[in-house]
Amino acid sequence: MPTVHLDLADRSYDILVDDGLLDRAGELIKDVGLTGKAAVITDSNVGPHYADRLVAQLAEAGIDASVHTVRAGEGSKSMLQAAGLCSELNQAGHDRSSFVIALGGGVVGDLAGFVAAIFYRGIPFIQIPTTIVAQVDSSAGGKTGVNAPEGKNLIGAFHQPRLVIVDPLTLDTLPGREYREGYAEAIKHAAIRDAAMIDDLAALDPADQHPSADLLARNLAIKARVVEEDERETTGTRALLNFGHTIGHGIEAALPYGAMLHGEAIALGIKSALFLSEKINGFPPAESRRILKLLENFQLPRTLPDDISTDTIMDKLSRDKKFTGGHIKFVLLTAPGCAEVSGKVTLNDIQEAIEHLRT
Repeated sequence: MPTVHLDLADRSYDILVDDGLLDRAGELIKDVGLTGKAAVITDSNVGPHYADRLVAQLAEAGIDASVHTVRAGEGSKSMLQAAGLCSELNQAGHDRSSFVIALGGGVVGDLAGFVAAIFYRGIPFIQIPTTIVAQVDSSAGGKTGVNAPEGKNLIGAFHQPRLVIVDPLTLDTLPGREYREGYAEAIKHAAIRDAAMIDDLAALDPADQHPSADLLARNLAIKARVVEEDERETTGTRALLNFGHTIGHGIEAALPYGAMLHGEAIALGIKSALFLSEKINGFPPAESRRILKLLENFQLPRTLPDDISTDTIMDKLSRDKKFTGGHIKFVLLTAPGCAEVSGKVTLNDIQEAIEHLRT
């Protein structure tokens, strides 16, 4: 099967990608040495489809499991929900010998990983992602966390999983909109690290919800190599993965959580970042159009809703963790497949890029 190894010394792990891996989860988890009691954290959309199957697989491997289900959606990524889950784990008899399994999309992965990071000061966890966002991006890399009223992902911890199990067949039960929005992250990867993937993504049928394991692994390999270079965003390399996320997160935070899906907000952020890449770095407009065409193909938004004011987005941006001492680090493209973290972007530039989204 396609396997991506993420090398972080004693925190290294494999990312396995193949059809049908959910039905081998018990043996795969046992193979990495986890034999304690498992806490499966899932949501109200994913749990009814896959939780029982997973628990049965764990039982076959001799692993006892409890299931903890949160309401689907971004609103569950909160400190209140994390605290509630920690209480549930205590009540279910979990302790420092237990481990967490995140069964779901990016919200579940971030939340469950954060719970694993803080429960008994840190227990192991496994990622089993079930959305495109999670299967190409968020399940790998060890960023866990929850949202604050002031913005996305402002509370969290670095806590690497012990294993990532990617089963593309779990995408079959996703609604079309939730399936397509995840491709914003794949488009981001192509833009910053793999120009050839732009054409590969253009050749996909957005209605076919069975992407190849190789394509998913190719995206995860990009994420893995960046994380290996800069696990905790200290050198700036990992910040390249924020392409499209600076303004995208501002838009997402300016709305009630869940009003716009993560990938939809990132699509708008990508359009604004392309605008600034052209303005500041001379990025070719023809190349911008190729990337914007991908957003169109996957039915991702390219125009900002009228009821979101520029001032509101700017206010949310000022609280974003990408601001340091009032200065913004903004990811711009220099060529297809090449990006840099730029200190040349001003607040006026960002305002102009937001206004560009109204065209």
